[in-house]
Amino acid sequence: MAQVKNSYDEKLNALFVGFKPTGLSSNQYIGRLKRKFKQKKAGYSGTLDPFAKGVLICAFGAHTKLFRFLKKTPKSYRATLWLGAYSPTLDTERIEKIDDLEAFKEATIREVIHSLQGELTYLPPKFSAKKINGVRAYKLARSDAEFEMNAISSVIHDIKLIHYSHPFVTFEATVSEGTYIRSLGEIISQRLDLEPSALSYLERLNEGEFRYNNEVFLDPLDYLDLEKNIYTQDVETIILGQKLKREDFEIKELGTYYIDNGATFSIIEITEEKVSYILNKVEKC
Repeated sequence: MAQVKNSYDEKLNALFVGFKPTGLSSNQYIGRLKRKFKQKKAGYSGTLDPFAKGVLICAFGAHTKLFRFLKKTPKSYRATLWLGAYSPTLDTERIEKIDDLEAFKEATIREVIHSLQGELTYLPPKFSAKKINGVRAYKLARSDAEFEMNAISSVIHDIKLIHYSHPFVTFEATVSEGTYIRSLGEIISQRLDLEPSALSYLERLNEGEFRYNNEVFLDPLDYLDLEKNIYTQDVETIILGQKLKREDFEIKELGTYYIDNGATFSIIEITEEKVSYILNKVEKC
């Protein structure tokens, strides 16, 4: 995978992996990066709660438009569950009580954690960014509004016990996009016949192939979740944004593809009616 030396140009197109610390919202963290690199246009994918830390996919300039086309799954997390610590947020933000529990056998903990592997249907946390009738659930929860969450499904590709030192259970999980790790902690608690316990630690280790590497800029072509197509005519037609014909592509099947133009690349969509530009003349770095 290509890695590109970081630059401090006034207008920069860049894709890289940040590492958000605990205590900052994702918006606050991207604000720090904008100031550090002296950039005005920046964005991120895969919001992390202020409580959590870890990998955050970041971009500057035109590369902020690429997030929906990136290979971002599966995602891996390391979390510590504090058995007996109850919080409506399912983390340490609002601990309301701590029960003194007898220790479990490690084999029991391991078995319960392993039981989550596979497809899992559950309720997401009420303190989450999930929208309820257009309003973020956490806003409703903070205002003590009455509302219900709809069940969602996730795939738990792998989950394993890392360490158990009562009352703290540390586990790692590799999951599909949109999985709530706080909910996994809640389910583990329930399967141990406990009230929902809180996470005392949460770190995102990776999103697909995206891992932290000191904010080194990446070649986006290495991370696009799209098939490469070949334009069989003069590539200047694409670079100039001129009309495209389906028969002029090596792959003619309907779909979304990227075209490598040399120093830039384009993303196009082939439909029954036409070939459309989704993004055009995007610099590789």
